[in-house]
Amino acid sequence: MKQTSDTQKIDKLTFEESLDELNEIVNKLDNGETSLDESIKLYERGLLLKKHCEKKLKNAEYKIKKVSEDSNEKDNG
Repeated sequence: MKQTSDTQKIDKLTFEESLDELNEIVNKLDNGETSLDESIKLYERGLLLKKHCEKKLKNAEYKIKKVSEDSNEKDNG
């Protein structure tokens, strides 16, 4: 149930906020100064953030493609 709560919180983040937090997590894990349990929690959150960023990028890509197609149709129509 905690993961659902985390997912809901992550869904409210912008792409930039998610990417910043993901970079912070990577830095913490690279330093090796976190406990095993904390590392696992950070890793899990990182996966959720990665998934969120990918979703945001795909959505942006779709919007750009749609705008380009609409623009081409107007130019040809």
